[in-house]
Amino acid sequence: MKKLINGKVRDVYEISYDKLVIVTTDRISAFDVVLPKIIPGKGKILNTVSLFWFDFTKDIIPNHIISSDFKALPEFFQKKEFEERTILVKKLKILPFEFIIRGYMFGSMWGAYLKTHKFCGYEFDEVHNLYDKLPVPLFTPSTKAHTGHDEYVSVKQVENTLGKELTDKIKNICLKLYAKCYDYAYSKEIIIADTKFEFGLDENNELILADEILTPDSSRFWEVYKYTAEKHKKGTMFESFDKQILRNWLINNKKDGKMQFDNVPNNILQKTYDVYSNYFKKIV
Repeated sequence: MKKLINGKVRDVYEISYDKLVIVTTDRISAFDVVLPKIIPGKGKILNTVSLFWFDFTKDIIPNHIISSDFKALPEFFQKKEFEERTILVKKLKILPFEFIIRGYMFGSMWGAYLKTHKFCGYEFDEVHNLYDKLPVPLFTPSTKAHTGHDEYVSVKQVENTLGKELTDKIKNICLKLYAKCYDYAYSKEIIIADTKFEFGLDENNELILADEILTPDSSRFWEVYKYTAEKHKKGTMFESFDKQILRNWLINNKKDGKMQFDNVPNNILQKTYDVYSNYFKKIV
């Protein structure tokens, strides 16, 4: 069994010339570093949530899932360690960008707004406060760095690589995905503040949704009632359904200016799992 990718969270195996198996592990990363400790059960949550959203959005765009049936997997993967975290997918030519849809003013976009009122080629003429809902969601691509950090790029830069027609198609699909999923999540009292999508091309050069979708690893989620109650408070950092608890601990517990990736307490990892689990229970 040939392992193609040993990722931060996912391991990818080549099954045939046109099929892959993806295993979502219990590893967790923060600031592009994989922690030495795992979070037992995290991978099952991510896999199940992604499968839910892939099915929910298949009317907008086809996705890479062939089967999530444990019995349909090659014999090598029919072991307890792979159950509920392993899928059979189409092998695609993955596009070299991540496509982020941002519905709210915060994070790196907020930092750029304060400095220049520009971000990913967009210029903000209107006045915004931190955590404001944007008039319309923004399509903000980034590169996919193999090492180091991804870099945000303009839509024009994507067009130069993929062509205007494909870029426009991806943008429209991303906005449709965000709109449909936002409405559903909001009905479950969750705000999708931002999320990323990845795509590939199949053997017929058709666009296919790939990787993961709307997981706590790839998105920022807030609870509706907390956003409503706390947005106006200066300096508020909302509790979110993602790994912000872990990021906060790493930021606040540096030694000699360095993050302590090897020393994250078990209770922080357990709280991170609880956040993922709560999101799962609300959505699925």
